[in-house]
Parts: sequence; structure tokens; C-alpha cells
Amino acid sequence: MTDPRILYLPSPAVIALIGAPAAGKSTFAARHFQPAEVLSGDFSQELERRLARGELSVVDAPLTRPDGRRRVLEAARAHDLPAIAIVLDLPRQVLEERAVRLGRDPAGVLPDFAELRRTLGGLQKEGFGQIYVLRSVAGTDAAQIVRVPLPPDRRDLPGPFDFIGDVHGCLPELLEVLEKLGYVVNGYEVTPPSSRTAIFLGDLTDRGPDSAGVLRVVMGMAASGAALCVPGNHDEKLARALDGKAVKAMHGLEGTLEQMDAAGEDFKAQARAYIGSLPSHLVLDGGRVVVAHAGLPEKYQGRTSGRVRSFALYGDVDGSRDELGLPIRRDWAAEYSGTAIVVYGHTPVATPVWINRTVDIDTGCAFGNALTALRYPELKFVSVPARQIYTPPPRPLPLLGPGTGTPELG
Repeated sequence: MTDPRILYLPSPAVIALIGAPAAGKSTFAARHFQPAEVLSGDFSQELERRLARGELSVVDAPLTRPDGRRRVLEAARAHDLPAIAIVLDLPRQVLEERAVRLGRDPAGVLPDFAELRRTLGGLQKEGFGQIYVLRSVAGTDAAQIVRVPLPPDRRDLPGPFDFIGDVHGCLPELLEVLEKLGYVVNGYEVTPPSSRTAIFLGDLTDRGPDSAGVLRVVMGMAASGAALCVPGNHDEKLARALDGKAVKAMHGLEGTLEQMDAAGEDFKAQARAYIGSLPSHLVLDGGRVVVAHAGLPEKYQGRTSGRVRSFALYGDVDGSRDELGLPIRRDWAAEYSGTAIVVYGHTPVATPVWINRTVDIDTGCAFGNALTALRYPELKFVSVPARQIYTPPPRPLPLLGPGTGTPELG
């Protein structure tokens, strides 16, 4: 097997350097990482501190046994960051020759060498998201490290942005609000005004009249660089249905699936791939603004895990339901004290609601109210009224107070 030449490492992440004595882990670490990034000895406390700050951390410690690796994996899970394994699995003869040159007993490498060979195949099951195995001296020497931002990290994009709330299949209203924002609409093709990017907050589908058409517009804008998108819970459910998984066709999904069938198998495959490619949330403009379908507290922003994705899709829920059978969502925004503005939807309201530095712009278009966009950095709302009630709301949309008002950007 050829050694990987380029190791693409997500950052931040926990990197476990794994190898028997004399494998050259410390030399490898010194070549590719900053001294402050490399932890050895009793690494647990410093690892916790670095991960809490969202810093890439490399553990150079005895990790040939699952018990040793467990501490690394537990720390990664606790801080919602990926765990990556770089394994220096050099031949036994190389390790023994190196041990002799270092004045060590070559037999001392055998227990760890044997344990690594015994457990190497189980690293993925243990919880490592990526595993790179270097099996030769030449491959180890030639390896190059490329750091890759985590999928939500788009701090490099400064805007300006137009955040668009839950469309829910309301294609006529979507095209109208885009034109009102200054985008040029030609059928399903949309051209943005100079330098602006549309950011969709998810729940593109269900309830409205043309979910397939909304997907065509958004996917086309994304392909041309005119838009980004995060997934909503309705989009995720559609993706599961397109995968053939057992889901209940309700809350508008039944109509969406009929439209997708009419659109053809190629379009269904494209839509499934597109939804599957979407990051759980986006961190934009140097971290000044965060976009997530159902919102996101500061501790999860910029991080990736099942827990983060679940919150971004469904909000702060515990499985309990109200008298109408709807999920009970705790008000995470009321306790939000983060520095980033969080733009979200998911919970329909009659008018956009600012609470602390969060804003809910899902104004229930499919329920007959309006489709709302938020211009950034102007922090100005642009809305168009729904053309009709496509789906009766389960209860009247709440008209909440303005909270703390529109925040000033810092």
C-alpha cells in the first residue's frame, strides 16, 4: 500500500500521533507542527484548555493501546471537534535498528509494535474520523500536512450577505424577494447584485407549492457562487426519504416527494447530494455572524459533531411535545451571550424577532404570512407577503416583542 503523500487535517481538531517506540513521532511532530501545538506526557489538562479555545492539538504520547487513545477521543467528543489519527506503522526491522542506534534494547519495541498491529484495524470503530497510516521511512519523510478549515468555517467571507428565511417550497415568493433584494431573475437562473451573496437558512422544502423549483433555484445559485445554504430539518428528512429510508411522509413531505418524482431521477440524485454536502451551520465575516437553521449557542459555533448538527437542525429540544404533538423547544436565545450575531429560522414568528444578538427571520411564508430576508451588514429586513395560505398553521404565529433591538456590530 502506498503511503499517503498529503495529509489533509481539519483544523481545529485533535491529532493523535500513534506509533511504537523509535517510530519517530516526536521528529514528525517537530517537523509539521508548532511547539505549542504538541502535547506529551500528562497531556489531559492542557488538551482540555486548548480544545476549549478551539485550537488544533497534537498528542505525542504512548497511544498504541486503546486505553491510551480513549482519553484523546473523549476530549474530542467533549469539545465537539474531530479526532484524527496519524499512525507511523514502520516495519519491525526499522524500529529495532533505530533502537540499537539510540542505545536501547531492541526487544523493547516489540510489545507496542505488536499491540499497534493488533488494534490498528479498529481505529475507526474507536471514533477516529480520519486515519492516515505511514508504513515506510520514505513515506514518513515525504508526507506533507495541509490544514483544512472545518466545514462551518467561512470566516474568510466578509459579505455583504442576504440571509433568507425558511422558504418551504414557496417559489413565487422566493423569486419576488430575490428581485426586491436586487437579484436578476431569469427563470430558475438568478444573478446577484455586485459582491452580494445569498445565504439560505434551510427548510427549502415542504408545505409550499413548488419545493422542487426552490431546490433548482438554490442549487443553481450555489453552483454559480451566488449562494450558500445550511440544511433545515425538512431538508434532512427529504434526503433520508430520497435515500430510501423509512420516514413518515407528513408536514408537506408527501407533496415534495411527488414533485421530486416528477422532476426525474437525475434531479433527485443531484438534490440528495446537495443536501448531504451542506454544513450544519456557517461562521461568516471573521466570526461576526453565525447562521444555523434553528440557531446555535456560542459553545457550538464553528465546531462539528452529531450534537452540534442536531442543535442546528432542531434547536434546544429533549423529545417532549406539546398538546398539539409539536416539539417543545427551549428558548436558547434568551440566554445567549455570545459575541457573534446568530441568524436563524425554524420557529415561525409573525415578524422578525431580535433577542440579545440573535434574530429569528422565519416569518411563516407557507402559513400565509411572509418571506423575510435580512441584509447584512445593514441589518435591514426585506419581506414579501405570502400569496396565499399554502398550509394552515397549527396555531397563530407568535408576535413577540423586539427583545433588545437591533445590535450594533462590534
